[in-house]
Amino acid sequence: MFEYRLIARCPETGARAGELVTPHGVIETPVFMPVGTQATVKAMSPEELTALGAQIILSNTYHLYLRPGADLVAEAGGLHSFMGWKGPILTDSGGFQVFSLSALREISDDGVAFRSHRDGSSHFMTPELSVAVQEKLGSDIAMCFDECVPWPTTAEEADRAVTRTTAWARRCLEAHDRDGQALFGIVQGSVFDELRIRSARELMALPFPGYAIGGLSVGESHADMYRILDVLGPVLPEEKPRYLMGVGFPTNLIEGIARGIDMFDCVLPSRNGRNGTLFTSFGRMNIKGARFERDFGPIDGACDCYVCRNYSRAYVRHLHRSGEILGARLCTWHNLHFLVHLVGQARRAILDGTFQAFRRTFLETFMEGAYLS
Repeated sequence: MFEYRLIARCPETGARAGELVTPHGVIETPVFMPVGTQATVKAMSPEELTALGAQIILSNTYHLYLRPGADLVAEAGGLHSFMGWKGPILTDSGGFQVFSLSALREISDDGVAFRSHRDGSSHFMTPELSVAVQEKLGSDIAMCFDECVPWPTTAEEADRAVTRTTAWARRCLEAHDRDGQALFGIVQGSVFDELRIRSARELMALPFPGYAIGGLSVGESHADMYRILDVLGPVLPEEKPRYLMGVGFPTNLIEGIARGIDMFDCVLPSRNGRNGTLFTSFGRMNIKGARFERDFGPIDGACDCYVCRNYSRAYVRHLHRSGEILGARLCTWHNLHFLVHLVGQARRAILDGTFQAFRRTFLETFMEGAYLS
C-alpha cells in the first residue's frame, strides 16, 4: 500500500523523479504539498486544490489535537472524509508546533509538557500520543515526534535533541500499528554536519519507509541549508523518499530538488497570498503597490493559472486594498499554482534530461526579478 519508485535521475545533480504509491493515490515526485493546518488549506476548497494540480496536502497534528480533537475526526471517518479531500494526506507530528507555539513548555525524555496557545490548558505530548492522534486522523503518511531545536543553537543542545529524537523515533515505531499508514523518521542536527550524519544513520537503522529532514528553514542561511542537504544526500537511502520540511521559497525548492529532495511543504504561498505578496516567473510582487492601480495585465503573463487567465493586477490590488476576502483567495490560488507548477516543471525537466538548463534559467530569471511594489 506504500511504495517509492525511482524513475529518473539528473546525472549532473542529485535531482530525481519518482512515484510515491499511497492508499489514496500515486504521487508524482518531486512534489509540493499545500499546508492545510486545521484540515483546510486557507482560502481554498478541495476542488480548487485539485484543479490547480495539488496531489497531496499536509495537516497539523498539534492543531487538530487541540481542536476539534482526534476522536471527533475519527468519528467523521478520518481526515479525508472530514475535510472532503480525496487525495493523499500527510500529517506532521506536532513536534515543531509544541516547541514553537506553546507557552511554558518543559521537555523531558518522556515527552513535552506544554500549555495550549489557544486557552492555556495543560497537555503532555509523548511520541505515543502523537502517533495515536495521527492514527485517528487517518493520514496516509504520519511523522515521528521529534525535538526541533531553535535557531541559533549550540552543538551541545543539538546533540541532546538528536539523542532524544532517535529515542522517540523508536517509541513511535513501537506504538504505530495502523495498516495503510506510513511512518517517516525525521533527521535532526541543526547545522552541524556530524550530528546530521549521525541522526540519519541512527534512523536508517530503523525500518522507516521514508525520511524527513527537519530543523531547517528556521532562520539559518540558505547556504547552511544547502550545505546540510549536500551532506545528507550521499547518506540517505536512494530507494526511499526524502522530505524537506517547511520549505517553500521558489529558489529553495529548485535547489532542494537539485540535492535529491522529493517532497516539500510550506505555509508561505498562502500566508504571503493573504498579505498580497505574489510569486511570479520574474520575482516577487507586492500587489498592493501604487504602480498596479491601472495595470490591467495579468499578475504573471507566463502563468496559466485561473487567476492570471481571468483577473488583472489592478482588480486584485483593488480587492486587497478594500479588504475583500476574494483578494486573499486569488493571491493564495496563484501562489499555490505557481509552486505546484514549478515543482512539476522541474520533474518534467528531470525526465527530459534538461534539469540543469531548467534550473539555471529559472534561478537567473527569478533572482533578477525585482521585488515589485
